[in-house]
Amino acid sequence: MTYPQPEPEIVEEIQAANKRFYDAFSDLDMDVMDGVWESSERVMCVHPGWSPLIGWEAVRMSWERIFQNTALMQFQVRYLNVVVQGEFGYVTCVEGITSVVQGTATNFSTFATNIFARYEDGWKMVAHHASQGG
Repeated sequence: MTYPQPEPEIVEEIQAANKRFYDAFSDLDMDVMDGVWESSERVMCVHPGWSPLIGWEAVRMSWERIFQNTALMQFQVRYLNVVVQGEFGYVTCVEGITSVVQGTATNFSTFATNIFARYEDGWKMVAHHASQGG
């Protein structure tokens, strides 16, 4: 079965939404992160080593906790792949991460899948799943 190729501008829109997510994460900016995500009960987030979080309240609290305990977070996003299906799109990638959490510096990689839903004002994240590896 072959699938139609998405319009290049749609792929660029999803890539831009994905970049906003990583920019908010790198900048430890909760205000920007609020704008990246859909604020509904259907959102889901899995941080490496964490149990799945369901619903915006739980997901938002996790970002607040991460941002409060992190002094530095830098990403090198590699192997970016974008797939679009109707009103949803997803990005798979490898996150190369440098972080300083509670005074301890680490470098590691994760595999990530970021799912976005289309709205009139752009693409909003509905799921982020990152797991160790890469």
